[in-house]
Amino acid sequence: MTERPDFRFVTGHPAHFLSFGFGSGLAPFAPGTAGTLLAWALYWFIKPFYQDTEFLMLLAAAFLLGIWACARTGRELGVADHSGMVWDEMVAFWLVLLLIPQSITWQCVAFFLFRLFDIAKPPPIDYFDEKLKGGFGVMLDDIIAAFYALLLIALWIYFFPST
Repeated sequence: MTERPDFRFVTGHPAHFLSFGFGSGLAPFAPGTAGTLLAWALYWFIKPFYQDTEFLMLLAAAFLLGIWACARTGRELGVADHSGMVWDEMVAFWLVLLLIPQSITWQCVAFFLFRLFDIAKPPPIDYFDEKLKGGFGVMLDDIIAAFYALLLIALWIYFFPST
């Protein structure tokens, strides 16, 4: 497929709908940011129904489902990690939101840091982004970006506990 995916493509198969973040990946500008913002909004609606362990299991299932959905969508688009495929950002950011202090301030910091690492792709994110193709590669680089965001937040809390 050479043309830009449209709403018809995204709604044409459940894998496309999921990998395109329920359509948020169709945003004409910064689709990864749009998907992350949607994940943030959905977190407020989804998380209250789950204990932390249950939510982690849900995220594991979402990760595995994302491997399938992103692999299928990438194959059909002819682009392994199309910028409109944002399910990877969504799952990774849900993980970040689960593991940080539950305040709007920390969530804003987490959003900024996660997007920074996802866009800048410092090592080893860049390595995995370039070398691992298919659904697993699509999903993994965002989990590493989430890890970097979580690491910086944890270090900040450890060294500056009163903030």
